[in-house]
Amino acid sequence: MDSLSITYNENVLVGVQNSEDAGVYKINDEFAMVQSLDFFTPIVDDPYIFGQITAANALSDIYAMGGDPLTAMNIVSFPMSKFPLDVLTKILQGGLSVLNENGIQLLGGHSVDDEELKYGMSITGRVHPDKILRNRGIKDGDSIILTKSLGTGIIGTAVKSNMANDAILNPFVESMVMLNKVASETLRKYNINACTDITGFGLVGHIKEMLANDDFEIIIDSKKLPILKGVKEFSEMGVIPGGLNRNREFIGSICEISQNVAKYYSDVVFDPQTSGGLLVSLDSESAKLLLDNLHENGVDSAKIIGSVKKSEKAQIKVI
Repeated sequence: MDSLSITYNENVLVGVQNSEDAGVYKINDEFAMVQSLDFFTPIVDDPYIFGQITAANALSDIYAMGGDPLTAMNIVSFPMSKFPLDVLTKILQGGLSVLNENGIQLLGGHSVDDEELKYGMSITGRVHPDKILRNRGIKDGDSIILTKSLGTGIIGTAVKSNMANDAILNPFVESMVMLNKVASETLRKYNINACTDITGFGLVGHIKEMLANDDFEIIIDSKKLPILKGVKEFSEMGVIPGGLNRNREFIGSICEISQNVAKYYSDVVFDPQTSGGLLVSLDSESAKLLLDNLHENGVDSAKIIGSVKKSEKAQIKVI
């Protein structure tokens, strides 16, 4: 993106420089717009559920910035020659159901006839200019909280191969459909040093963004990672998405995984996520209070998964 040489005016509070989850544009001293766009190919066979997952995924970027979504626009690529129109209708109904349940206004959208089915949304929200959550700003002694279970990429690969039964499929879908709304609203009561959501770059990829090039070490306790049912078994069978290995190559030498870490944990930290949870860094005492608060508010899978300490160089350790 740097090659575009984007010139920002004084009202741009967040642009593309630091790989933030959304852009933020200041309207006045009390109001700033938060904007994001996301779309992808189906991760499940049911078109209605695919629509719900897509909406939850698109809204997540706004919640990760500490914002409240206001409006949405649909983005659709639909192969007219491959599917009947009622498939598209069900996809759009699924997405709309999520918006309606959360008071978010659909304004319209755009569709094209394409060879591959894709669906997504452009979301506009609001945030106070002084209360934006950013993906950088971790401090020595912070604890790291993750609010959703990992493994959607691995389970999704198994689903495409018809290897996942309902006992595995149901929690997989429930996790992706669940919004990060409650988690976002809960953590805003605390002094958050950094926040992002876990999507295509996987847990460690987004930790790398959070770490930036600062002289900190983020230590992840693999045994504390929340993972979806079936991840262990499928990982041990070698059922993993191609994006997992690409993420592993992308992280490179900055990430060190201890030899005693089980294979499925060493896989799941790189697993590309769809509609993943929020990753939050804050002081350790507040983290304990936030975790209790998240559980009280129904974010049951939230866990403290790691810690931050000063280091000679930026690095990630999975132990």
